[in-house]
Amino acid sequence: MGKRYFCDYCDRSFQDNLHNRKKHLNGVQHLRAKRVWYDLFRDAAAILQEEQTKKPCRKFLQTGQCDFGSNCRFSHMTEQDLEKLSAQVQGEKRLKELQREGADIPPGTIEDWLDKRAQRLSAAQSHSALPEKPAPFQYPPGWPPVQELPPSLQAPPPGGWLVPPNLQWG
Repeated sequence: MGKRYFCDYCDRSFQDNLHNRKKHLNGVQHLRAKRVWYDLFRDAAAILQEEQTKKPCRKFLQTGQCDFGSNCRFSHMTEQDLEKLSAQVQGEKRLKELQREGADIPPGTIEDWLDKRAQRLSAAQSHSALPEKPAPFQYPPGWPPVQELPPSLQAPPPGGWLVPPNLQWG
């Protein structure tokens, strides 16, 4: 069968040879998927600047949908969306100015927040006199409803499994 090439942008694979890869990488579907992917990581200022230069899409304003989607050359943002984006850009500018001035800004990393949360929870648990009761059993996300599971995968009843006396171990 040979090697296969998987394109992360398009979420598809094909036989890997020079002709197929070149054809795919220059294809419209791949170029659009790649642009959509990189657009997810653009900063708010660049998005705001681009959206302000575009005219509003009449079809999107009338129906809430556009046949061209992300490839439309007109703007699909409402005035409220543009105002929110503008406020976000202004907030980012103020934050950068404060950092340049040397203002003491607390670090905003998730690790710092998790460490502080863990310290608060451990302090709260050490001060509480109530014993911690075990968490109730929950099926993992994405599992089908309990009625559809076979008996071997269903959770035990609250009192545990009842075993008839004649089947109990001595």
